[in-house]
Amino acid sequence: MKAIWNNQVIAESNETIVVEGNHYFPAESIKNTFFNNSETHTFCPYKGEASYYTLAVNGQNNVDAAWYYPTTKKGFEKIAGYVAFWRGVEITE
Repeated sequence: MKAIWNNQVIAESNETIVVEGNHYFPAESIKNTFFNNSETHTFCPYKGEASYYTLAVNGQNNVDAAWYYPTTKKGFEKIAGYVAFWRGVEITE
């Protein structure tokens, strides 16, 4: 699977995990040069607290377009540290 934003592949892996319709990419599969830490955090009652990244590609930013759970609640441990996308990031094979 590939995550693409602004005509750039920002993550690629054959080891994604699908949860609630979202592909979660292993941390080692993201291209770190396009990811900046965000101050944003949200809470999911099932998975736990999510942290976010802002994408920076070709001079454009996509604020909080990627999220991950550094640690998860019981039952979702398999996605701890994995990264998922939204806000216009295309996921394709």
